[in-house]
Amino acid sequence: MTSNKKKLKLIVITGPTATGKTSLAAQLAYDIDSEIISADSRQVYKGMDIGTGKDLNEYVINNKSINYHLIDILDPMKDYSVYDFQKDFYEAYNDIQSKNKIPILCGGTGLYVESTLLKYDLSSKPPPNKELRIKLDKLDKKELLNQINLITTPKDRQNLLLETRKQIIRNIEVIKSEAHDSGFKLQPMNDSALVFGVQVETEQLRKKIKQRLIERIDEGMIDEVEELVDNGLPLQRLDYFGLEYKFIGKFLRSELTKDEFISGLTTSIRKFAKRQRTWFRRMEKRGVKINWIEPNNYAKLKNIVAEYIDES
Repeated sequence: MTSNKKKLKLIVITGPTATGKTSLAAQLAYDIDSEIISADSRQVYKGMDIGTGKDLNEYVINNKSINYHLIDILDPMKDYSVYDFQKDFYEAYNDIQSKNKIPILCGGTGLYVESTLLKYDLSSKPPPNKELRIKLDKLDKKELLNQINLITTPKDRQNLLLETRKQIIRNIEVIKSEAHDSGFKLQPMNDSALVFGVQVETEQLRKKIKQRLIERIDEGMIDEVEELVDNGLPLQRLDYFGLEYKFIGKFLRSELTKDEFISGLTTSIRKFAKRQRTWFRRMEKRGVKINWIEPNNYAKLKNIVAEYIDES
């Protein structure tokens, strides 16, 4: 078989929460001698292991530790954006490629995954303008769109990502910068990326989400958060991280009973998984080819990868 290794520059394993992405990525990294870059917006934070599902034990295969990147790199008091992710991603990506390895991007933060596949050109864009953001944050989505309509042409807007308030605000911010004249540009697809999506049947995923939540609580997820608070993390800061941390914060503030905490969080995670699925469908509509696999079908994943690289 003729090797396509030079053409394949990135392998992506993504999908909704609780679908088993990490174990698949770790096994693949072991088999092809690679390293993993995390595409999870919360796993960058130190001390937030259980709630973010880092599952670091899964990065050990047959007593061999798999190298991972963009996990445990930031203090929880610091914000982290897709702008930061892209800078860190390309640094890790280049490091792995310099070792003649094919990087594996693994995670369920759709914006992060999409920003690498569609190559959002953020690296040369200006840093956040806090003063402008305070003003824009008071506007609803319709008002923000009116703002951007005043400073762009219809042709300009064809190349801008304007689906969320955050995206619109960032575009306004960039366009108004004297040193730059464009926003989030959708670049052509990177044909050298091989993308996998891990899928689980809806009812089964609902059960897995509830089961995993109970397991994490038993593993000490609440205690872990209490330790962060004891070490100086404000309770209000937990809301920034959403889902588990937002609900644990309410529980610690006695705003929820234990049963209300578990029930409400289970529902929120299920809704989150549904939003993730919607995001991935949108990626497919934008031209991202996703090879869908079930979490127990590693053989299919490996066979597809083998079509692109020599195993000799």
